[in-house]
Amino acid sequence: MPPAPLPELDAVLDGLHVVTVPLRTRFRGVTEREFALVQGPAGWGEFGAFLEYPPKQAAAWLASAIEAGWWGWPEPVRDVIPINATVPAVAPEQVPAILDLFGPCESVKVKVAEPGESLADDIARVAAVRAAVGPDVWLRIDANGAWSLTQALEALRSLSRFGLEYAEQPCASVPELRELRVLLAAMRIDTPIAADESIRKAEDPLLVAREGAADLLVIKAAPLGGVRRALAIVAESGLPAVVSSSLDTSVGMAAGVALAGALPHLEHDCGLGTVELLAADVTRSPLVPVDGEIVVRPVSANPLLLDALSAPEERQAWWRERVAACYEGALAILDSVG
Repeated sequence: MPPAPLPELDAVLDGLHVVTVPLRTRFRGVTEREFALVQGPAGWGEFGAFLEYPPKQAAAWLASAIEAGWWGWPEPVRDVIPINATVPAVAPEQVPAILDLFGPCESVKVKVAEPGESLADDIARVAAVRAAVGPDVWLRIDANGAWSLTQALEALRSLSRFGLEYAEQPCASVPELRELRVLLAAMRIDTPIAADESIRKAEDPLLVAREGAADLLVIKAAPLGGVRRALAIVAESGLPAVVSSSLDTSVGMAAGVALAGALPHLEHDCGLGTVELLAADVTRSPLVPVDGEIVVRPVSANPLLLDALSAPEERQAWWRERVAACYEGALAILDSVG
């Protein structure tokens, strides 16, 4: 039985708040993010699918928002989540200031393979992070599937000397990831492979596990259709999971934190500290880490902050049309897990 009835489209649209939130630094090629927030009987949810995503792909993000607003989340099995710091594709001299935003953390994720940059840029950035945090902090890199198999081998041969916990989505396709694991083992490069886009953008999110193409999964609540569906995917995969975020406000981050809180096993620090990369937020109680940990708790949007960050009327209309286009797909996802 589902936790509660799902809302009609009008109920979702009636409580919609569209905001524009600036970023502290460019991330994934953007300097601001738009979000549509909804309020239901169980709390607040966030629909923040990136603007280029078509309705079929964005529907999962709306499902996550509706789950949060109308169903809430499963009970957590832990109260706090260890998190990693996140360093965007910045120049080496900017690394210390970015790390200062996060405070003490035991692991750092570094973005690499940024369009227009070279492997030398990546090496310089990762070297700067290692120099800043010392030898005892885990480093993980994220290429967002930008490398070919040949490029990934060259990059990991160079970057592995910095002591990598894992490389996240170095290549785009599942066959490439599988072949990369084989080649790395043959070259005695001990860098585990994590899959992200091969799960959250895939028609079959379990293919990467069946094909032996990854050592662990990077999962995000919103792109997978909510906390319940993400939990089911991890359970069926049989692989360890890292819970990460998609550059969310604190309302959206709460879904990722709820997912990490409900996982039966959590072996790695999670990428749930990216609220620190926003220059504004929708709540007076931001969901940010303290001493490398983040508390599992719900978050409510503040009406005054929603007004201050409110998007222009034409963007409000665009998001309302987008919600309508994604609504049936979102309900189908929730019906499959309810």
